[in-house]
Amino acid sequence: MTFKAEYIWIDGTQPTAKLRSKTKIIAGEPAGLDALPIWGFDGSSTNQAEGHASDRVLKPVFTCPDPIRGGDDVLVLCEVLNIDMTPHESNTRAALAEVEAKYGSQEPIFGIEQEYTFFQDGYPLGFPKGGFPAPQGGYYCGVGADEIFGREVVEAHLENCLAAGLGISGINAEVMPGQWEFQVGPLAPLEVSDQLWVARWLLYRTAEDFGVSATLDPKPVKGDWNGAGAHTNFSTKAMREGYDAIITAAESLGEGSKPLDHVKNYGAGIDDRLTGLHETAPWNEYSYGVSNRGASVRIPWQVEKDGKGYIEDRRPNANVDPYTVTRLLVDTCCAALEKAGQV
Repeated sequence: MTFKAEYIWIDGTQPTAKLRSKTKIIAGEPAGLDALPIWGFDGSSTNQAEGHASDRVLKPVFTCPDPIRGGDDVLVLCEVLNIDMTPHESNTRAALAEVEAKYGSQEPIFGIEQEYTFFQDGYPLGFPKGGFPAPQGGYYCGVGADEIFGREVVEAHLENCLAAGLGISGINAEVMPGQWEFQVGPLAPLEVSDQLWVARWLLYRTAEDFGVSATLDPKPVKGDWNGAGAHTNFSTKAMREGYDAIITAAESLGEGSKPLDHVKNYGAGIDDRLTGLHETAPWNEYSYGVSNRGASVRIPWQVEKDGKGYIEDRRPNANVDPYTVTRLLVDTCCAALEKAGQV
């Protein structure tokens, strides 16, 4: 007996990494993550090596059923290692693993809202060729063929994510034709990041079958259109139990160099999206507020009312690396909560 394992990894393309994958035929029956072998690839073709020493290693870190091939076949997310088994410089997962181990006792969890845009024949899905559709407004959570484009792809992607066992928690149409969102979480930092990468791969792969491409470009259309973000909802055990910890976390993100330290790692093209317009705060100014979608960090009204809950960092771009954004939020907020004795 054999089964197909689709090995997926994040490459070294700059400024925004791309997903790559290839298929390995494995003898026997699927037996879980630990039984999956390491593999290799040509790093000179993925911006992860020079041609004279191109071998790089794929180490499985997450696996789930393959909803596209079905049967016993699996998807295998891998981290990239050098041949001496040290993390490759493009491997941002390794740094998150260290931070999660350091602050794991605070029980950080995340929910990430992944926005994206469908394109076909060089145009956003639903855009008339050579022109523009009606202004944004009616498309958000809309219904009807005059306002919604690509729903069949979105529904197929949702079914694939559920069949894979991913922690996807919802979908909705966004403010521009052909623009959508799915949410992953709440999950621990490594879990939410691994699963978001796999959900992205499934998005691209599902869209292939419909002759459509999906982009995480943070500003896919210039002009009076909202950009595409990855709003990141975050909490710790203390935040889920008391409001003082909510304020400590929100204020810690605005201290010293932290705003710039975060924003410069929140996805390429951040200044195109974080302009102070279209429900964003300016990229170079930090703010937080209750129920304020124009702030850098929003505290939901229900959180203020309940006196506990989570915060939403509205700055990350759609093309953000989830390993990086979760690492930065855990490192900054958990350190502040620890210093304040709120753990």
